[in-house]
Amino acid sequence: MKIVVCVKQVPDTETKIVIGADGLTIDPAEVKYVMNPYDEFAVEEALKLREAAGEGEVIVLTLGSEEAQPVMRTAMAMGADSGILLKAENAALADGLSIAKALAAEIKTLEVDIIFAGKIAIDGYGHQVANMLGELLGFPVLPTAKTLEVVDGVATIQRDIEGGSETVSAKTPCVITAEKGLNDPRYPALKGIMQAKRKPLEVKEISLDEEGIEILEMSYPAKKPDGRIIGEGPEAAAELIKLLRDEAQVI
Repeated sequence: MKIVVCVKQVPDTETKIVIGADGLTIDPAEVKYVMNPYDEFAVEEALKLREAAGEGEVIVLTLGSEEAQPVMRTAMAMGADSGILLKAENAALADGLSIAKALAAEIKTLEVDIIFAGKIAIDGYGHQVANMLGELLGFPVLPTAKTLEVVDGVATIQRDIEGGSETVSAKTPCVITAEKGLNDPRYPALKGIMQAKRKPLEVKEISLDEEGIEILEMSYPAKKPDGRIIGEGPEAAAELIKLLRDEAQVI
């Protein structure tokens, strides 16, 4: 069984984002980058499948800059066998379709059984690359998996829907996106971290489509307005309801 896991490097959610002097980029000085949290569930599930089968290969695939290598090494420290970094100069401004096309072109050379990805990347919240990837490869997509079972070449997931859950199946090869709750990602042990340094990581320089995202401006969220006291006791209730309805529009 050959499994590819698509991962992405994203800013840590606890990082304080500072807009650069040009007003168009993030100042990288104090930014800590990590593996996209949903991709951690994808890596873990790929490792579990390989371990259950007793054989197989897990390949980590990333599109980005040279700085994405530590994230790939983290996945290999968890247990992935190798990594492929598609290095593109304009990766940061690539749109979802350009990314999906580049990933699909590489995956077509690998003859994979299953492709994993996180359900969403927490930096852009595009929620589109995995679905585009399935379309470009001609593979079915099983999104937001909370459980997964693979038996006799058929993958079956359970996912949450409004008011309940549903079970969906597809023949492999297929694309599966991981939701929180699918598993508990393992922490890389010291042995795994040392082994990851020796595992193969291939860097391939590629050119993305010229079309992409153009950033016109970056700005911080508006400052939350100060609270105000509208009165005291029962007399203030009517005014409070009026403000919640007409000004705040929450009722």
